Amino acid sequence: MLKRREFLKAVPSPPATDDGYWLHVHRTAMACRFEVTLPMAEQAGVQVATNALEDVAQIEQQLTIFQESSEVSFVNQFAGARPVRIAPSLFALLAQCQALHQETVGAFDITAGPLSQCWGFVRRQGRLPEAREIEAALALVGGDKLILQSEITTIQFARAGVTINLGSIGKGYALDQVAAKMRNQVQTALLSAGSSSLLAIGQGSHEQRGWSVGIRHPRHPNQRLAVLRLRNVAMATSGSEEQYFEHEGKRYGHIIDPRTGWPADQVAGVTVIAPSAALADALATAFYVGGRTLAESYCATHPNVLVLMLEREAEQPILIGTNPHCEVEIIHE
Repeated sequence: MLKRREFLKAVPSPPATDDGYWLHVHRTAMACRFEVTLPMAEQAGVQVATNALEDVAQIEQQLTIFQESSEVSFVNQFAGARPVRIAPSLFALLAQCQALHQETVGAFDITAGPLSQCWGFVRRQGRLPEAREIEAALALVGGDKLILQSEITTIQFARAGVTINLGSIGKGYALDQVAAKMRNQVQTALLSAGSSSLLAIGQGSHEQRGWSVGIRHPRHPNQRLAVLRLRNVAMATSGSEEQYFEHEGKRYGHIIDPRTGWPADQVAGVTVIAPSAALADALATAFYVGGRTLAESYCATHPNVLVLMLEREAEQPILIGTNPHCEVEIIHE
């Protein structure tokens, strides 16, 4: 069985406005709903949000692998043979991805597409590949396969067959761009991309406690694992409990460990709170792959990153790291 995950649900905390009403602006891009939620006092922010969301379509056109005309598709087509000059914005994002690849000891890897293809998750079907298929896919995966030249903003692949896929950071990156256009024009807003990425601008309510976000329990969809209150911070979540297939009684999730070639299985669900949505997106994937050990080692040297993690066999989540812009309430049921 292969299902779309919905591990996170954003719910504005009532009564965050005096009249209890909210304004919503949305558009569809990157195969999900991008939405901006504003209190009634921010009516002027509707046009601001509308204009900012226009940029998401352009970002999708640059980053998607599902359109041959995109810049990333062009890179995938030609960078195996020669250096490809790319836009400075894309180069900066790829450089960030490379840095995160190193900082997460390879758990975050934008070249892992061949592994998802190998396991059948690209077409949302799921299959158990043969060992030789995994080995062949692993030969095309790894940060060492990317050659970035900052002076001339080019990228080249170390060998033919390597590809990049920014799906594990793209939605967060887009939210950051939308927020950058809105911050100086609204006092508070909640930005979301699908059900897995959020960015809070401002305090969220007249009480100054922040935007309230409920985290669904990955094993019990009708229950909440925790409630977070976000103030000027981003968050992202990752999990495989609702996107998987079963083979001979064993469950295989859609998030692949790019270092081993096999689906990650240490964690049931992870939520990351970080200064930017792109960083939160990338780390949510990395910590799902690397588990508690990676999250603890990363947070020990990176302040302002907070992790809510439910390990595979655990009943209660653990908190790792700190972020002063987020309050966490664990739900005990």
